[in-house]
Amino acid sequence: MKIVIDSHIPFIAEAVQNEWPGVYIFPMKSEEIDAKAVRDADVLIVRTRTKINEALLAGSKVQLVCTATIGFDHIDTAYCEAHGIRWMSCPGCNAQAVCDYIEEALNEFQISNFKFQISNMPTLGIVGVGHVGSKVAKMAERKGYEVLLNDPPKGIGVSLDFIAQKCDIITFHVPLDETTYHLCDAAFLSQCKPGAVIINAARGGVVDEKALLASGHPFILDTWENEPHINPEVLVKARLASMHIAGYSVEGKRNASQMCLDAVAEQFGLKPIDITELGNDVITTKKGDSAPGWLNRISDSLKAQPTAFEALRTAYPLREG
Repeated sequence: MKIVIDSHIPFIAEAVQNEWPGVYIFPMKSEEIDAKAVRDADVLIVRTRTKINEALLAGSKVQLVCTATIGFDHIDTAYCEAHGIRWMSCPGCNAQAVCDYIEEALNEFQISNFKFQISNMPTLGIVGVGHVGSKVAKMAERKGYEVLLNDPPKGIGVSLDFIAQKCDIITFHVPLDETTYHLCDAAFLSQCKPGAVIINAARGGVVDEKALLASGHPFILDTWENEPHINPEVLVKARLASMHIAGYSVEGKRNASQMCLDAVAEQFGLKPIDITELGNDVITTKKGDSAPGWLNRISDSLKAQPTAFEALRTAYPLREG
């Protein structure tokens, strides 16, 4: 059996070579995963950089597509389902890591801007209350923020208009689809309180960046439109900026890789593999920067190298946790 895997997805190749005789792993850079490369593959394990569609899959023997990410807007799910190709994503895999990112963003922004006492903490609006948003809500409440929630599909919280009108900080945690594309647009921003902070660590495209620039609202971005070719003006104006690494923790990556391995084992009747110890080895040998101020340091690095978005993202060492 042949598995083509994005070479930046950790733990899987090491685990498979020891545990699944007869299963062969072919690690490739995302830009190398093309129709020729996958033609005789049984499984694809990818990240958001690989577009899973007819152009890639037509004529291949692929039976299973796994994306080691929460989001799956890069997968043409209708095509897969119509052609009997199972696909799966990893919901919740890096929810804690993204929550930690939002907490660090709040800490950094509060230090430099708000300086609030606990008695008059700002109001935080959370748009999207799934795996990530629910963790962010609990974290913010623990820190003393007043929290407002918005998630109509789940029947949770207040209206989006109310979020705009009442919140000092608004963070987005929704998938990207036709209902959420440019959810934060000029109309939404026009209703926001003066100086309200916009945070997007969901998907580029959830926030209309041209409208965001025109609005004058301060903002913090981890996900961008047209990644990795991000708008340099947006980067310059961002209070804090990072290269789509909010979910890049050892735990988050290990969870995603484990979920992908579980799906392969189930699909092909293989012995389950537990990769816990592989993750522990990474923690002890190559720790990422998680000391206070780490987001500020990332932001400074990206702003100093505005064309190195993808290179910085690829080289980013996983944070512990």
